[in-house]
Amino acid sequence: MQSQARCKCRSGFSSTQEVQVCKQCGDDDHESGLAEPSRRALLKAAGTGLAAAPLFGAMSASAQTRPVSPAVGAGPFPTRAWSANSATAPFSPFSVQRRAVGAKDVVIDVLYCGICHSDIHTVHGDWGAPNYPVVPGHEIVGRVVAVGSAVKKFRVGDVAGVGCMVDSCGECENCLADREQNCLKGTTFTYDAPDKVSGGVTYGGYSERIVVTEHFAIRIPPGMDLAATAPLLCAGITTFSPMQHWRLQSGQRVGVIGMGGLGHVAVKLAVARRAEVTVLTTSPSKIADARRMGAREAVLWSDADAMKRLAGHFDLLISTVPVSYRMQPFFELLKLDGTLVNVGALGTLSEADLSGMAMGFGRKSLSGSMIGGIAETQEVIDYCAARNIAADVELIQPNQISQAFERVVNKGVRYRFVIDFASTKRSV
Repeated sequence: MQSQARCKCRSGFSSTQEVQVCKQCGDDDHESGLAEPSRRALLKAAGTGLAAAPLFGAMSASAQTRPVSPAVGAGPFPTRAWSANSATAPFSPFSVQRRAVGAKDVVIDVLYCGICHSDIHTVHGDWGAPNYPVVPGHEIVGRVVAVGSAVKKFRVGDVAGVGCMVDSCGECENCLADREQNCLKGTTFTYDAPDKVSGGVTYGGYSERIVVTEHFAIRIPPGMDLAATAPLLCAGITTFSPMQHWRLQSGQRVGVIGMGGLGHVAVKLAVARRAEVTVLTTSPSKIADARRMGAREAVLWSDADAMKRLAGHFDLLISTVPVSYRMQPFFELLKLDGTLVNVGALGTLSEADLSGMAMGFGRKSLSGSMIGGIAETQEVIDYCAARNIAADVELIQPNQISQAFERVVNKGVRYRFVIDFASTKRSV
C-alpha cells in the first residue's frame, strides 16, 4: 500500500479534496493529501494480512498459533441460544444448529451481544409476522475459535464482530459499491431472515456461537472495551453512516432527536466531528447526560420557547426515535436545504404529518438511512477505536433478557443493554 498523507489528529488517511473533511475525525481543517483508498481496497488489503494497515489493528503472535477449537468439528454443530416463542412469551433456552464451517467461514464464540430496539420490534411483530422461535441479536462481539481453509482476514484467537447482516449476493451494483445492506437480490440479515446457505431462517447473537463468512465479520482493534463496542455494530454504524453521507463537518449544527441506544451514540460521534450538537428529548433526566457527552444543548420537545428559538437552526437532524411521531415541528428547525434523516422508525410513519408547503418553501428534505455496508461498519469501529468512543452499557445475564425488553420499552436503560456471555463462560 502506498504511503498516505496523515491527518493532524493522526487518526487515519486524509480526505479527498471533494469532501473537504477528514473521514476519520470530521475535521475540515486538515491539509489535503493523497486521495483516500477505496473501502473495498482497504478490506482487500486487510484480507492479505498487511500488518501495517492501521485501520484493522494488530494481530497478536499468540492468536496466530492457537489451534482450532476441538469443540468445533467439520460438520454442523449445536449451540445454546435464547429464543422468543411468541410476542408475549419470556425468552427461554433453545438449541440452534449452526452450519458446517465452509472454506470462507469463521466461527465466533459470542462474548457480548447488545439488545437493539429492532430486536423488540421483531419479536413483537411490529414489522410483520416473525418466524418463531426468534433468536435476535445483531450487535455481536466474540472470539474467533475456528476458521475455514480459505479465510485470510481472521485467525483463531482474533476478536471479531457481527452486525446486522451476514450475507448478500456480492455481485449487484449496490454490493459492488459497498452497500450490501441494499443488495438488489436480497440482503440476509443476522436473524429472522431467509437463510440462503442452510435453509430455514437465520438465528442471531443471543447465542453462544455463530458462523459467518469472513466478509461479514468485522475486525475489532486491540484495546477496545468489548462490551461497550458491541452496540457500535448497529447503533454506531446506523448513526455514523448519515453523518458521512450528508458530510457533517466541524462547526455545522446537528440535532439528535431522541436519546436512547442510537441517540447517545449519535451524540458522541457528532461531537467527535466537532459539530455543534443539540439533543431533542422527551426525558428531562437525559438533559444532563447529553451535556456530559458533549452536546452543547439539550431541550425537551415540550419546551415551546426552545423549539421556537431553534427554528431554522440545523443543517442536519438525525431522528433515532423507534416509533412514528409528528415530524413537522422538527422540520421547522431545519435551515434552507436542511435534511431530517430518519434512522429510527422503520415501520409506517403514520403520524409524521408533514407539510408539503413547508418542505417546498424551505427546500427541506426527509430522508432515510439504514445501517451501512461492511466497509463502512469497519470504518466506524476503527473511528471509535482511535477516539475511545464507546456506548454506555448495562450488562445483563441471558436469563434477564425479557426484563431488559420491558425496561427498553419503558425508557429505563442508560443506554444500551448488553448480554454478558463472557462471564457465564468464565464461571464454567
